[in-house]
Formats: sequence, C-alpha cells, structure tokens
Amino acid sequence: MDRLAGQISASHGRLHPAVEPYARHTIEVGDGHSLYVEECGNPEGRPVLVLHGGPGGGCSPFMRRFFDASHYRVVLFDQRGCGRSRPTAEVQANTTDHLVADIAAIRAQLGVGRWLLFGGSWGATLALAYAEAHPDHVSGLILRGVFLGTQAELDWFYGGGAARFFPDLWAQFQEPIPQAERGDMIGAYHRRLFDDDLGRQARYAQPWLMWENALAGLQAAGLSHAPPEYARAFARLENHYFSNRCFLEEGQLLRNRSRIEHLPAVIVQGRYDMVCPPIGAHSLAQGWPDCDLRLVPASGHALSEPRITAELVAVMDSIRDEDRDRNRKARR
Repeated sequence: MDRLAGQISASHGRLHPAVEPYARHTIEVGDGHSLYVEECGNPEGRPVLVLHGGPGGGCSPFMRRFFDASHYRVVLFDQRGCGRSRPTAEVQANTTDHLVADIAAIRAQLGVGRWLLFGGSWGATLALAYAEAHPDHVSGLILRGVFLGTQAELDWFYGGGAARFFPDLWAQFQEPIPQAERGDMIGAYHRRLFDDDLGRQARYAQPWLMWENALAGLQAAGLSHAPPEYARAFARLENHYFSNRCFLEEGQLLRNRSRIEHLPAVIVQGRYDMVCPPIGAHSLAQGWPDCDLRLVPASGHALSEPRITAELVAVMDSIRDEDRDRNRKARR
C-alpha cells in the first residue's frame, strides 16, 4: 500500500535540500524486466535502500530528501512494473520473491555490503521480507506505516472495516461494481483491471487508487485523480499482489521475525493510520529487543504528512549523528 500524496509542501521545511542522483542504472533482472535504479548523496557514505509503497507506487524525488546527502549513500529503485522500470504494469514474473531477488541483485551490482532499509507501507512489507531472507546484508530497518501482508489487513481495507469511518468514500469505491459482486471488492476490481480492454482497465484504476489515497492522510487531502498510466500501473500491481495475499504465507513476517531480532529497528507509525492500522506495527515491535516504536500523534498513513516526515528525518539524522560520534571516538 501507499500512494504518495502530492501534497508535500507542508513538509518541505522539515526535509533536507533537494538533490539529484549522481548515478542512474538500468539493471536487467530477467523475465523481460528491467529496473530503474538511482544513487544519491555521498558515494562513500553509509548505504541506505529506499523501498517505495504500493506495490506499484514508484519512487519520487521527494524520497531523496529524508537523508543528509553528505552522510548517506541513498539507493532508490522502481520495483518491477512501475515507475521508470519496464515493462509498465506487467504482473508476469512479479511476486514478492522476485522483488526480494531484485534487491539482492541491486546490492551485488552496486557493491554494497550491508545497508539500512527505509520503507513504508508495502515498502515496510518488502523490507521485512528481504531482511528475513538476507539478514547478513542488513544493518538496520526504518519502517513507516507497517503493513504485514495479512488477510486481516486486507479485510480491514477492502472488506468494510475502514468503510465504517469513511462510508461516503467507500460508497464511491463500490459504486462502479454491481451489487452482486461487492462481497469481494479485490476480486471484482481484478476482473476489470485485467480486462483485455485497456480503456476499461484505466476507468477502474482511478477509483481503486482514489479509495486508498483519500484515506492516506489526516493533514493532507488526497488527490482526486492521477495520470492514467500511473493509475493503471499502480492499481494493477497492487490488485495483483493483494489477489495473491502478497505472495506471503499467512503470518509469515511475524513468524520469521526471529531472523532479524538482532538488528536495530525504528517504526514510525501514525496514531490514526486508516490504511495500515497501528496494531500491525505494535505486533511487530512487541518483544523485539532493539525496536523503537514511535506512534505519531494526529497523523495518518502518508509519508508526506508533516509529523511523519519530521519524525523520519529526525530518525535518519540521529543515526547520522551516532555514526559520526563512533567515527570520532575510533580516531582518538
């Protein structure tokens, strides 16, 4: 989950200055897929991998600004089928295992030993899946708006749970679907998003995206619509993953948490997140010795919400300061 809201101006004062990538790569990962990858900041700095939401959200220049460019080597990439990766909206050979393998391929090609993982919503899901598969290649996790890929979370958002708080918006989401099909909204939209008619796909992509985006932020209104090709890729990929329960076994990420409990983690979670309710973050943090759960007041799900933005920047600045203190002591 996580369609990045466009209302980011309120957060600008809390962010680091805008930067441009010092390197861009196209990495062929097989099955006809190529990935767009960019590197920003300090080529000799501490590596951090940014994992965007969705699935299908793609990266944004806004995401580069959570990091002090003098300290971090920031790697961003568009996951299979979205953003500047190709082919667009492709769901063949596109599963969680494929994405985990893609991250491993990027790490190897860029020569990174261990890196921090910075991911929100679906990006948090993918960060956990990758870390549990490759714990030796991870130095820590910074997660936001935790989504564990469970049936309960999908039922909350697409089965009527969130609708109790947003009945008007839920009615708009249901409106294009015949009454007889509304018991399975993921399935109903799947039949239309994967229709052979591209125009029909585009028509149903917009309400799919608008339902999620409208609930993402408390302090920033959701966008009324998105560019058609973006909406189509986002909706198809997200629906594909959710139709397949995120290609995870039920409870897998919590069950395998023992593989990463030696790693430090910070979770930044909006107290009023209606897309990914805080129970997921709380369940993940419980019993994790070095996990710092920060419930942010008066905030929802969106990365662009002012308090969420400020907390994430503070986390990354704190890690930078700790790194610098260690380096100074080591030189004495």
